Amino acid sequence: MALFNLAFARQQGGRFVLRLEDTDRVRYRADSEPQIYDTLHWLGLDWDEGPDIGGPYAPYRQSERLDTYRPYVDRLLAEGHAYCCWCSQERLAQMRTEQQKAKVPTGYDRLCYGLSRDERAKLPGFNETPVVRMLIPDDVPLTFTDLIRGEISAPRPDDQVIQKADGFPTYHLAVVVDDHEMGITHVVRGEEWISSTPKHLLLYSWLGIEPPRFAHMPLLRNADRSKISKRKNPAARLTWFREQGYLPEALVNFLALLAYPPESDDREVFGFDEFYPRFDWSKINPAGPIFDLDKLGWLNGHYIRSLATEELTSRIIAQLRYDKILTADPDQDQLARITAVTPLVQERMRLLTEAADLLGFLLIADTELVIDDDARKSLGTDSTTVLDVALQALTAPPQWQTDAIEGALRTALVEQLGLKPRLAFTPLRVAVTGKRISPPLFESMEILGRESTLSRIAALRRTL
Repeated sequence: MALFNLAFARQQGGRFVLRLEDTDRVRYRADSEPQIYDTLHWLGLDWDEGPDIGGPYAPYRQSERLDTYRPYVDRLLAEGHAYCCWCSQERLAQMRTEQQKAKVPTGYDRLCYGLSRDERAKLPGFNETPVVRMLIPDDVPLTFTDLIRGEISAPRPDDQVIQKADGFPTYHLAVVVDDHEMGITHVVRGEEWISSTPKHLLLYSWLGIEPPRFAHMPLLRNADRSKISKRKNPAARLTWFREQGYLPEALVNFLALLAYPPESDDREVFGFDEFYPRFDWSKINPAGPIFDLDKLGWLNGHYIRSLATEELTSRIIAQLRYDKILTADPDQDQLARITAVTPLVQERMRLLTEAADLLGFLLIADTELVIDDDARKSLGTDSTTVLDVALQALTAPPQWQTDAIEGALRTALVEQLGLKPRLAFTPLRVAVTGKRISPPLFESMEILGRESTLSRIAALRRTL
């Protein structure tokens, strides 16, 4: 939603507003606000007005705007468009149960409508503090024009609560008031809000306010077309992508592609600055797009391979810090090794988190290296001989450089022992990295250094 809001705002030369709709105090979490800031900033989706930076219509937290909403509620009550409801939660639950058993549409039965507080108190299921409900007329308009879907219809709403017993407005009233007060011209939101739009348009009409234009985006879907659930799918949590090592520019590109076709030349790789100038609501596909992580992985790998080596090094270091594999202040030897090995792993990476597995052997002390079980199982019967000969051969090169290391080992193991390269070099790879698969072996040895390389080979040899 933020991506498409921002794209349209930038194309039109408008302003992108971040408003925190925090009126549901039961579900409120204090850590959600900084998470919103962090993830949107990480994606480069920066706003022009918001709680953290202010703006001409501050405050931008709905919980700080309660005095703004009360006059609107009072006006709706005075003009007969709303009424007080004293029904307890128990009474409402019982009512819904009975409606479901009778197989009739669920909705408030207007028990409180037209009654005073004292009159309602004489009836069962009374709650001392009332809520305020809209009085939905029989002829409520149910169709409206959507920027993406054209003319659409929604089901008839029931008497929606617009002010809760705690004095907080519900989403439905708060967004209508705030959109008006803040000069909002376009609202971009998920398709699950289509059914609520007639209520909002009714409030605009009652209050004599010009409504904004609406664009209801399709919901992202799992491969089986089911709605992505935050409880069941970790990818529904935006911070998950950063944790997994996706690049923000790849994720923005992917999200744009989910509902928007690529350019006419079928080029699927594009940045936000290429996306927003050609933005057109009519091109958005209203069908729920499949959230294909394989496609995102392909895009992410493309972006990683396209980065300058220095930039990728910086991203890898940041990811290793984020994953607490590196400290906030790593030593210069660790940084030098990461810088040296980055060009060797760039073509192999699809995620930044893969760096930990690919180059982790360079960031630990020799005594801390653990040989993976599958790597140890790959060792053949010639491994002891290979390691013994390699230890002798690697003391000879006067300079510890890739070409000299490779030359010495090929001469000793391939030419003199007659081993195939795979059999000759696998034990050395396991000894140096602890893994079957690693960055190029001889380059890794050079980066690791002669002393550590010989120490690790000797350590593996002692276990065989």
